[in-house]
Amino acid sequence: MGIPNKIGVIVDSFKVGVREGLIKAKNVGADGVQIYAVSGEMDPDNLNTAQRKEMKDYIGSLGLEISALVGDLAGHGFQDKKENLWKIEKSKRILDLAVELGTNVVTTHIGIVPDDQNSKIYESMQQACDELSRYATSVNAYFAIETGPETSAHLKQFLDTLSTNGLSVNFDPANMVMVTGDDPVVGVHNLKDYIVHTHAKDGIRLHQVDPRIIYGSLGFEPLSHEKIEEMATGGEFFREVPLGEGKVDWPAYIQALQEIGYKGYLTIEREVGNNPEADIANAVRFLKQYK
Repeated sequence: MGIPNKIGVIVDSFKVGVREGLIKAKNVGADGVQIYAVSGEMDPDNLNTAQRKEMKDYIGSLGLEISALVGDLAGHGFQDKKENLWKIEKSKRILDLAVELGTNVVTTHIGIVPDDQNSKIYESMQQACDELSRYATSVNAYFAIETGPETSAHLKQFLDTLSTNGLSVNFDPANMVMVTGDDPVVGVHNLKDYIVHTHAKDGIRLHQVDPRIIYGSLGFEPLSHEKIEEMATGGEFFREVPLGEGKVDWPAYIQALQEIGYKGYLTIEREVGNNPEADIANAVRFLKQYK
């Protein structure tokens, strides 16, 4: 098939800290890395200008580049107007950090987009996302929403209401398969104008589930990351599995990405399993068969 895409891995999936994770990413044959930047050593508040340059140089010295940062501030995304002020400011600082480190993508979850466009929650999300969209555009970057909580058609409808395309999409085919039952191939074509980054993940849907149970919503407490991990391992609703063992039709999905002219990263995310390094190395090999 000869895909033009580079292969990335989420450093945090190795569960060993950033610097050791970077070395492991190099060792499994990745081209680039995605790194969490919301707390700990990669929190923008914890990195001065010199440290940012040193980190960028170190990643470059390994022959890697950053595909994206993760800027997911958890909770209900941008549904709660009272929380949005600090979340917007923090998100802007993560976008600034991304640009300094040489990437123009920050991925996030914004909360489930309500069906009712006249609801207060929809209004809060739209206002926050429009501000972040405009800010991302002003620094030549993208704040990319991860797919999963809603169908691709509904997400596109929301994105189309914003004033710039600074709010874009981090396309995760497994989330679609596992939670909404949406077809990733259809999703790629629906969201073709917005996709700037993708996650390479696979999964199986076992039972229909209200996305609010998984992702949370105002009035629904979101599950902890640990709980979602537990669910994905052996839960009643869905299961995350190694690439090629789930319901994502990889040949059709990759062909769809080619048809829309997507040339960005396929970044491996592995949230479950006792041996992430082996799983990620296998995933790199799986994706390389399409090159």
